[in-house]
Amino acid sequence: MTLQVGDVAPSFTLKSTELKDVSLSDFKDHKVVLLFFPMAFTGVCTDELCQMRDNYSIYEKLNAQIVAISVDSPFTLKKFKEENNLNFPVLSDFNKSVSQAYGAFYEEFVLGLKGVSKRSAFLIDENGKIQYQEILENAGNLPNFEALEQVLSQ
Repeated sequence: MTLQVGDVAPSFTLKSTELKDVSLSDFKDHKVVLLFFPMAFTGVCTDELCQMRDNYSIYEKLNAQIVAISVDSPFTLKKFKEENNLNFPVLSDFNKSVSQAYGAFYEEFVLGLKGVSKRSAFLIDENGKIQYQEILENAGNLPNFEALEQVLSQ
C-alpha cells in the first residue's frame, strides 16, 4: 500500500546521531520535510543532503523542519553528519520499519544488498498529513525539490 497525499503520516520514533529518541510528533508545530536516503557516504546521497543543508534557510522561512532517515547505524550517520556539517536531524531506521511503513524501501538494492531505504521525499503538514510524496525507483535521481518547495510555500 502506497501512502497518498492527504493520508496521515505514519508516526515513528528513531535514534538520532546523538543516540536520542526523535519522534515525528516532536515537530508537530512545524511542517516536516522527511527525506529517506539509501546510504551514507555515497555520492548522490551526499549531494542530496548537502543541497538541503545549503538551502536550509528556505525551508526554515517556510516553518519546515528537514529530517533525513537512512537504515545506516546511528554511529555511521553521526560521522556522515559531522563530515558534511548537516544542520538537521539525521535518524537511523536500522530496523527498517519506518522505511517500510512509508513505502520507501528496496527489498533488493545494488550489489546484492537487501533492505535499504529508497530515495524519497515527503512533506508532512502541522496536522500530520502528507502534502507531497515522491518515492524514486532509481537511487541515482534526486527528488524534485522545486515541486516540494512549491507545495510547501502554498
